[in-house]
Amino acid sequence: MALTGMSAQALAQDRPQATFKSSVDLVTISAAVRNSRGKVIRDLQKADFEVLDSGRRVEIKDFYSGDSPISLAILLDISGSMAVGGSIERARDAIGMIAANLKDHQDEAALFTFDSKLQEVVAFTSDLQRVRARSLEGKPWGITSLFDAIEATSRLVGERANKHRALLVITDGVDTNSRLTAAQVSGIASSIDVPVYLLAVVNPADHPEGEFEARPSDAKTSQQGELADLSRWTGGDLRFASVPSHLVEAVRDILTELRFQYVITFEPGARPGWHPLEIRTRKRDLTVHARGGYMSGPLRSGSGSD
Repeated sequence: MALTGMSAQALAQDRPQATFKSSVDLVTISAAVRNSRGKVIRDLQKADFEVLDSGRRVEIKDFYSGDSPISLAILLDISGSMAVGGSIERARDAIGMIAANLKDHQDEAALFTFDSKLQEVVAFTSDLQRVRARSLEGKPWGITSLFDAIEATSRLVGERANKHRALLVITDGVDTNSRLTAAQVSGIASSIDVPVYLLAVVNPADHPEGEFEARPSDAKTSQQGELADLSRWTGGDLRFASVPSHLVEAVRDILTELRFQYVITFEPGARPGWHPLEIRTRKRDLTVHARGGYMSGPLRSGSGSD
């Protein structure tokens, strides 16, 4: 797909690393909460949450809840595998739905594409018509560096000032050429508090537990598991879409969850390295989606959560 734009690799150079140098610095956690029926819960208070850092309960220093503007980077897979089974058409439809459900001059969005390289198509803007008007016509081609593209784009999202920010990746879920692994990318994204939402646009035969699912190969099952882990570790989610109704439901649900995330801050632990986190509520039958940990000390490229 022939789309032009500034190389996002150049944009990602020379940017500050995420470090926590002393006890006066704070770790910020975005947390979404759902009930047993999957409904987003919007009315919790600071006292309803507990934060466990490496198994130790820590004090919540600051807390924010409410409908807040979104900073959303949309990352579109334009590699050759997207030409199969109508995946690229589903992806184009998804981008239109996303842009239509964002709030003009309040939310902001950026559009990136990738195959073996990452390209910035529309820089972050609150003039969402720029995203809606962008033509995405063209034939997908090239190999897929999915995990590398997620890593580079998540760093750009991490610089945005809005409390609610995320990366939404639209792909068929196939990676053929990345330098980084899913675990390494999840460690980097979660260390800078960027939830990664993955919308896998697939044909009905590849839709897990779908009506027309064919028996998946071991390789495909493994790739789907890696994507699920990546989204979970960063506090995001993985959705599959093979028909228009799936797209409508996934886009609406992801944006609702993102818009009503709770923002929690606390002091980091003194021990350098990876700190596993558990965010939970005192109320029963509620599930919290939040990143799985943070780095205390300099964030090294390739740091993982495992």
